[in-house]
Amino acid sequence: MRLFDKRIVSHFDYLIIILILPLILLSYHLISETNDALANKQLIYFSLSIPFFLGVFILPIRKYIRLIPLFYWIGIALLLAVELWGESRLGAKRWLSLPFVSSTIQPSEIIKPVFILMLGYLIHNNPPPRGGYGLKDFIYFSFYILLPFVLIAIEPDLGTALVLVLVGYGILFVIGVSWKIWATILFVIAISSPLSYTYLIKDYQKKRIKDFISEKPSYHVQQSIIAIGSGGLVGKDSDEATQTQLKFLPIATSDFIFAFFVERYGFLGSLGLILIYAFIIFHLLLMNYYYKDDYVIRVFASGLGLLMFLNMSVNILMVIGFAPVVGLPLPMFSYGGSSFINFIVLFAILENLLAFRFMDMYDFERKL
Repeated sequence: MRLFDKRIVSHFDYLIIILILPLILLSYHLISETNDALANKQLIYFSLSIPFFLGVFILPIRKYIRLIPLFYWIGIALLLAVELWGESRLGAKRWLSLPFVSSTIQPSEIIKPVFILMLGYLIHNNPPPRGGYGLKDFIYFSFYILLPFVLIAIEPDLGTALVLVLVGYGILFVIGVSWKIWATILFVIAISSPLSYTYLIKDYQKKRIKDFISEKPSYHVQQSIIAIGSGGLVGKDSDEATQTQLKFLPIATSDFIFAFFVERYGFLGSLGLILIYAFIIFHLLLMNYYYKDDYVIRVFASGLGLLMFLNMSVNILMVIGFAPVVGLPLPMFSYGGSSFINFIVLFAILENLLAFRFMDMYDFERKL
């Protein structure tokens, strides 16, 4: 058992934990400056994430990897259940009520890790040929990518749906697909975009796009830009961060927390925060180089890196007025439990795949 423990510890990726910790500490510090009650709730989420991480980390994922399709289809069933029996809030039907407890779950968040694992499972069973996947394989993978995309988009939750589909096709791009297929896709998107805008997206989504391209940004974005501009080079003291303290900046601890951070720590602080994200994403994508023959690790690390990049990019572009306001949180930084714990679960799965990548060499039957 001692040998088994040493092997697990030696294959654990400690750099990921080191890079994540500053995000957690900075997030708690910012939230505690504006609202002690929210900070205490966030501390509870941080505490809950530890048993979640440890519980997922010790799961025998590789041993029972053949069960991944089952969990994928359970996730699809939950998305279908949202359409049939979901709970509506602010015009969107995204939640399922849990029986016997006054709580809800959001299947579009739950399916993210299963979605990436499913692609890893499929690619593991069907590795790409030398020239990349052809049309037949691309259509096969596209079915598993587009199915959850469609079900989430009709809730409607277009932001999450687009992130999921971009992660799926981003994984295929990293793993390898014929360039002719990508060229065809870009052409189809260019031709179909006007029709999609006219007939597929909802009125409130059109309004967001119109607000974005209009000369005058929305009130939320205006206050966000003022907060960012007032931060200057090195930021302000907490008492002088008037945009946040006087409540001009809306949702300062959640969707617009990046603007709050820049008001407090300025351009240099924002550059440091973006660099932390860049190091995490680069480290995850670099695993494609270190684990060339392990497609489960490559797919999951690439998917997690792309998920971090897309959420971070959209959130930051949103608060500086370069993207429509879609409500995507800053990963592991914005206030909230579901998104934070979901990312902790994703990192726990990756650590599990790394630590147990030589599972067949371990003696699981040895006793203490």
